[in-house]
Amino acid sequence: MMMTPTGAGRTVRFADFPTLTAALDFAATGETGVNLYSLRGELVEALPYADLRAQAMDLAGRMLATGAVPGGTVGLIAETDADFVRAFFACQYAGLAPAPLPLPAPLGGRAAYVDQITRMLASARASILIGPASMAAWLPEIAAQTPLKFAGVLADLPPTSGIDLPAIEPDQTCYLQFSSGSTRFPTGVVVTHRALMANAVAITRDGLQVRPEDRAISWLPLYHDMGLIGFLLSPMTSQMSVDLLPTGAFVRRPLMWLDLLTRNGGTISYSPTFGYELCARRAEAAAIDHLDLSRWRSAGLGGDMIRTGPLKAFAERFKAVGFSETAFVASYGMAEATLALSMAPLGGGLKVERLDIEQLENGLAVESDDGDRARDFARNGPVLPHHELEVRNENGLPLAERQVGRIFARGPSLMQGYFEQPEETARVLAEGGWLDTGDLGFLVEGEIVITGRAKDLIILNGRNIWPQDLEWTAEAETDGLRSGDVAAFSTPGETEDVIIVLVQARGGDAESRKALAEAVATVLRVRHSVEVQVHLVGAHALPQTSSGKLSRSKARAAFLAGAYANRG
Repeated sequence: MMMTPTGAGRTVRFADFPTLTAALDFAATGETGVNLYSLRGELVEALPYADLRAQAMDLAGRMLATGAVPGGTVGLIAETDADFVRAFFACQYAGLAPAPLPLPAPLGGRAAYVDQITRMLASARASILIGPASMAAWLPEIAAQTPLKFAGVLADLPPTSGIDLPAIEPDQTCYLQFSSGSTRFPTGVVVTHRALMANAVAITRDGLQVRPEDRAISWLPLYHDMGLIGFLLSPMTSQMSVDLLPTGAFVRRPLMWLDLLTRNGGTISYSPTFGYELCARRAEAAAIDHLDLSRWRSAGLGGDMIRTGPLKAFAERFKAVGFSETAFVASYGMAEATLALSMAPLGGGLKVERLDIEQLENGLAVESDDGDRARDFARNGPVLPHHELEVRNENGLPLAERQVGRIFARGPSLMQGYFEQPEETARVLAEGGWLDTGDLGFLVEGEIVITGRAKDLIILNGRNIWPQDLEWTAEAETDGLRSGDVAAFSTPGETEDVIIVLVQARGGDAESRKALAEAVATVLRVRHSVEVQVHLVGAHALPQTSSGKLSRSKARAAFLAGAYANRG
């Protein structure tokens, strides 16, 4: 089986289409397409855009034959396989809005997953549920709890009977994107064709500056915005071939990602920081001489707070096989803005702001070379064309550069709102079309720097304490801890808030566990002048969002509910 070609020599159209279906109509005139890989890194199916279009249009009629009505919603369990790709685009031609749904968590129970998907389907008012063949036995159980017109795999859809497909307009809903961590109270972001195409133009033309010879590689989950828009929809809108590796393959063997980049000549690929960190760690004990990363020109960063230490380690480890640290591209965005709001200039690598933490607590981004008091933050580039970013104070007034405040965004990529949640929509969409991102940061020389999430900020005796600072210090300066092992948050105490630090401990006797807790408390007392309560939890016990980020809000809720009692 041959993968689809890169399309070198073609003329790129940078997503200048009114709708996603129009973009696929054009991409189908070429030879590029989507390539799906197995857990072992083997090519399972090469799907040229021409074949994808033909199959999607046929499936669109079959979806409507279930009784679904254009304008309705379809739940799609987002396995990284060709059936998900076909189903997503079938929804587009049928005038249905797909809502990508997560796969079961590796350590989660079946009952909890069924309950989660049931809530998400109800929130989206879905009339159809389509899942992968590997989950065929689960689908009837989910369907029994939700009124659906159809639940099954693609092959089970009824035959079409000459149903005419509807005309697709730019202001129709293209898809619903559930925000990270939206499980108990699912929140679906409504993204129109017009908003998606505006963001795809900004990403492909202005941010990545896509070239005819480019090829995208991804292991990111397709139920998350960075995987779905960044590495399925955007590549198609610029007629680029893309290679999709299941997330589970990366989790098991992170270096498979780099192997695929080498074999296929990948030039564009993104990951949260932890992906690069995993690769560097695995490469310490693995041969990498067979790798060639010299063609990787856009090593994107997004989906979490960028940590500079692991990225420097990655660049140093893979320099010998052609990786250039100038390839790093820091980005900022969110599902509510379709995907991207800012991207760092290409070829510049990671630009770092080393800041005085004490000044940062006072809302000022002051540069510092003091190793004990300084923390590195990455510049995420200027706002993309036709979009705007403002940093505001608590009274809603714009702040000057290097003053930390709440980030607001405006532009053509913004969501219409949260699906059938007008109160939640009104909470984040302000006057003049501005989106309250919920993020904190500052501007410097026109570039945005993210310092944290407003809801995660710990306020103690008038101090603004960034939880990631506590987490990163504990992980970096305590023997035996890795990135992602620590979660910090505050809880109400008798007279003042208390800082709780959860630490994942991998075995050990009572004495060594006690020593670990004391070591974490001591380093945070010395480095940050805070008293904390350290609670040890089991390996893999800290919850994550759909993009693999630590979910402090879930960790805090679980702690308050007693989920971690008697574990430390």
